[in-house]
Amino acid sequence: MALLDLISLSKAYETNKILQEVDFSLSKGERIAIIGKNGGGKSTLMKICQGELDYDDGRRVVTQNIKIEMLDQQPTFVEGLSVKDAIKAELKELKSAKERYDEISLKLESDYENRELLKEHANLGLYLDAHNAWTLDDIIERVLQEFKLKEYEDRAITLLSGGEQRRVALAGLLLKKPDILLLDEPTNHLDVYMVEFLEKMLLERKFTLLFISHDRYFLDNIATRTIEIEDGKIRSFKGGYSDYIRAKEALLLSMQKSHDTLLKHLKSEEEWLSRGVKARLKRNEGRKQRVYDLREEAKKNPSAINKMKLELEREQKNFDNSKNINRKKMLFEIENISKSLGEKSLIKDFTMRILQQDSMAIVGKNGSGKSTFLKLLLNEMQVDSGEIKSGEFLVGYFDQQRVMLDDDKNLIETFCPNGGDIVSVRGRNMHVFGYLKNFLFPKEHLDKKIGILSGGEKNRVALALLFTKKYDCLIMDEPTNDLDINTINILEEYLQSFEGALIFVSHDRFFVDKIAKKLLIFKGEGEIEESYQSYSEYLEIEKELKELDDIRVKKVPPESSRVTNRAVKLTYREKSDLETLPKEIEELEKQIEELNNCLQDPQCYEKRGLGILSDELSSKEEEYEFLVEKYLLLEEKVEMINNLI
Repeated sequence: MALLDLISLSKAYETNKILQEVDFSLSKGERIAIIGKNGGGKSTLMKICQGELDYDDGRRVVTQNIKIEMLDQQPTFVEGLSVKDAIKAELKELKSAKERYDEISLKLESDYENRELLKEHANLGLYLDAHNAWTLDDIIERVLQEFKLKEYEDRAITLLSGGEQRRVALAGLLLKKPDILLLDEPTNHLDVYMVEFLEKMLLERKFTLLFISHDRYFLDNIATRTIEIEDGKIRSFKGGYSDYIRAKEALLLSMQKSHDTLLKHLKSEEEWLSRGVKARLKRNEGRKQRVYDLREEAKKNPSAINKMKLELEREQKNFDNSKNINRKKMLFEIENISKSLGEKSLIKDFTMRILQQDSMAIVGKNGSGKSTFLKLLLNEMQVDSGEIKSGEFLVGYFDQQRVMLDDDKNLIETFCPNGGDIVSVRGRNMHVFGYLKNFLFPKEHLDKKIGILSGGEKNRVALALLFTKKYDCLIMDEPTNDLDINTINILEEYLQSFEGALIFVSHDRFFVDKIAKKLLIFKGEGEIEESYQSYSEYLEIEKELKELDDIRVKKVPPESSRVTNRAVKLTYREKSDLETLPKEIEELEKQIEELNNCLQDPQCYEKRGLGILSDELSSKEEEYEFLVEKYLLLEEKVEMINNLI
């Protein structure tokens, strides 16, 4: 059931056409991700869906009584409220409904045939069910704990940082559960553990969701559909980010094939036109015009194909390990350092070396000391004990405050401070527009003041400025925040070819997996661990270890285990599944391989249809994942029964 429809809707800012006659629908239970470059219309579309922003043409149709709420980038709260009171203030309607439900329940004990009360009681029950509001106090406590707000619950909300205030606002919306929830970069200012909790809440509570995010794992885990805004149009893809990339590949193949066909047709028509005589006849004027139209179309298509191809190559490009660089040069020698802030120990007796071409991600919970460590390396803070030795080398620093930018200067003045339009990029002269278009800036932006750019655009400027210089070491604090995925791909491409040492703090799991060769894990209480695992692998192992610890804590006494042994056994259906599932999984693997092969063969995919093939592949992959998960759970149950015997 569609809750929201946009029909032939258009929106422009002066001459800049952001949305052009787009159609969009959001149905109950859908979780739709919006992707596209910064300034391309993502936030505009979201604000129109919310009803906050007017549009120029078209229609916006919303189901009656539907509540749509959005997480603001800079939320506002009533002056003087504590954190816990601010969250409770968002839940007044639910609290009131629960109190009324309890009141009617008492009345019905003596007046159980009152139809009006019975009807109101039933409606209130459905409302409380839909919003999981039966145990609100318990859920509030859980959210406070998971979002690391428990320690601030009695503190005035105005005393919190911007990131902490966003967590409070997000907590309120998750508990309130509007009919449609709009989230703009919800994972900013959340560590990976908070992101995992957010994912659980969104899935468990069955939100209808429209969201923008650069976190590609979050997109994959949450999105049921992905829409891309490009050149004012909306293109829709089933599934999350991985499905989007696969569908774009199929689309690229189709576009390339169509372009090749167009060129063959154009060649034939050009030969006819070159004969001259027949083309000059009046009755052939239409055919001649079609040749001119084909020429224009042939010019446009390679541009679109090359643009899409470049984006896909950036996304799929693997790191090239072929460079032979001396890795033995030491940049930092860290000896037995400790650092505390107040009574909180952030780093305790830590020793390590950072070498040339080390690529190291600093990860861990918020407040564990990650940014403090960067400041110690930059000599902006001093250690309490121990020593950090460093040689002479050039360090580039990227932080969220963008201190290197002057809001009063435009782009040309920023990149060409001595006048002209030539920028020196690591010793090579380039035209400023030729350089900045690599960072997705159109020519008309060159005269814009830095101060009027969006947060994401300022980050792009800061990155572009950073990359003009030649450094031996890059230190970066949350470099992907406020960037769109296209810009993150550009950032990744640059960092993968960077020949110096890279030290960065990030909660973006996909980014860390792709860039880091080493993890520095801040575990709290001053403990730091070095690891050469991928971040995803580390988090998975950490989760499994925690589950094992929980099992040990809740271990059943020996006497009870014998009872459990009798109670736990495989059903007839489970025994049957254990025998048949491996064959079904093997058959699905063959079918998936066949579909992938067909998508690589033009004759095959033209015959069967790209769209049909993509949908069939997606369906088979979903079925495969479900059956594999089912089989693994059965094997775990068998192992548990064997252990109890």
